[in-house]
Amino acid sequence: MLFVVGTALCGLAQNMGQLIVFRAVQGLGAGGLMVGALSVIGVLVPPQERGRIQSMVGVMLQVAFVGGPLLGRFITDYVNWRWAFYINVPIGLIALPAVAKGVRVPSERVKGRIGYLGAALLAAGILALTLLAGWAGDTYAWTSWQITGLAVVVLLSLAWFVRVELRAAEPITPPWLFVNRDFALAQVLSLLVGAVLVSVINYLPPYMQFVQGSSPMASGMLMLPLMLGMLTAQLTTGRLMDRGGLDRVVPLTGGTVTFVGALLLLLLSTDTPLVVASVLTLVVGAGVGILMQSTLLTAMNNAAPRDMVAATGTVTLVRTIGGTLGVAVLGAVQSSRLSDVLAERVGSDAEERLTAGGGLTPAVLKDMSTGMRNAVEDAFSSGLHSVLFGAALLSAIAFVTAWFVRTPTPAPAAAVTPTEAGTGKDSAPNPSRGLSTTPGPTPVTTQATDRTVPPSPCGRPLPKANINAHVSR
Repeated sequence: MLFVVGTALCGLAQNMGQLIVFRAVQGLGAGGLMVGALSVIGVLVPPQERGRIQSMVGVMLQVAFVGGPLLGRFITDYVNWRWAFYINVPIGLIALPAVAKGVRVPSERVKGRIGYLGAALLAAGILALTLLAGWAGDTYAWTSWQITGLAVVVLLSLAWFVRVELRAAEPITPPWLFVNRDFALAQVLSLLVGAVLVSVINYLPPYMQFVQGSSPMASGMLMLPLMLGMLTAQLTTGRLMDRGGLDRVVPLTGGTVTFVGALLLLLLSTDTPLVVASVLTLVVGAGVGILMQSTLLTAMNNAAPRDMVAATGTVTLVRTIGGTLGVAVLGAVQSSRLSDVLAERVGSDAEERLTAGGGLTPAVLKDMSTGMRNAVEDAFSSGLHSVLFGAALLSAIAFVTAWFVRTPTPAPAAAVTPTEAGTGKDSAPNPSRGLSTTPGPTPVTTQATDRTVPPSPCGRPLPKANINAHVSR
């Protein structure tokens, strides 16, 4: 409902300030939808079937992620930008009763409080970090008071956030999740793949417009092969990981394919045929799809049912942060390289006139002289290559990170059945709730918070009083 209301308000916005506020409302609802869908899968679907089911959800997400901007561009060009928001309202109103009636999850109640302070600190830290990455060395000098101040805000906010989370009875991001090495590595991979994906999506279409003279719609259509590669890879990855034994091989393959795809995109030039460009983006999409699916399943398979919401939410948050930082950092690299090449080709004064106020557009390019147009095309080509080099480097880091993943195959377990939903029982491990009944360290439930405490790596139950000390180690 919050997403529907926020979307309708965005369409009604009368100025940029209102649109920003209403987009924030829409984002609050969208975040709940994404995490909620993944969490329901984690609770209702046993580990051995999560890959197959999650791959279906992943397909829908990628269709929306890549197809949404294309549809939005079409609506904006031929109807009105407000309808890019209004179109979501009837869909949401149809989905609301369908979800309310069709989704049945266990009505287990857990006493706790929402960590508003932790959420505020995390939001402040991420916002400051995003601004720091985007402004440093471009809008402001590295030694300016603006950048220094943002760096201080980042350090203080995130340090305070960690302190609050370690002491909270119901933390937003349970620290004990990160005690598991595979879960922590999954977050690193999510950060990297988010940066690679969003960077390619953001900077490849403008390159096609400036360098190859493609229309906005045609350049956007280049994202369809990327989406196809992601969809195919996610469907395949989910089924492979369900079989077990490939928990390291799958992300290694994803890192390799993404790395190779990013390097192949460096072959793009002013005369690259669209078919060749489509094949190259298909390769990148396949690698990204493998990494996205494998990291999510790794995180879900290493979280207890009670922590499933936090685990899936963490993956989504980290991937979003990666995309935001990737665009900011690689965007600064691209902008710097573009300015340097333009200044070298046409002089500093002409470069400043071209780039001032965002006046450099494909429409302006058509009215330039041949020499000036060639200079701009070379500058954009060089700028994109800088972004792709950065994406290839991030993919290489993902490949190295994947070497350390050692997730075991989850023990067989049955899903929650509709007849068991609503019992509200909180007992020992039960196959009907997706928990393994094989011998091993057993979680401990504290009476104070009704919080299941995970076992320590050495196999003994970890008392709640020792969580902070254990995490700090």
